[in-house]
Amino acid sequence: MSDDVAAELREQFRTAFEGADFPVTDQMDLVPALPDGPGTRFEAGDVSFSAMELAANLDGHQEFPYESVDELVDDVMAAIEAEGLI
Repeated sequence: MSDDVAAELREQFRTAFEGADFPVTDQMDLVPALPDGPGTRFEAGDVSFSAMELAANLDGHQEFPYESVDELVDDVMAAIEAEGLI
């Protein structure tokens, strides 16, 4: 994974999720914050997935509740790396 791809995805996740009402207790708490709901796409370099695909792939990695957007984004980044998505 290139640092540029990771940095771009991190910024997209932060922008998409910062409008959530924290603390968030499950994935459904994030849906209203997404600009296109579950169909919101995250794209960087050759990587592309929807919020719905992301949620399916990260099930089991996330440890709700999240108190802040940074805490959430850190876990999302660690999980997509662990899953080999980037």
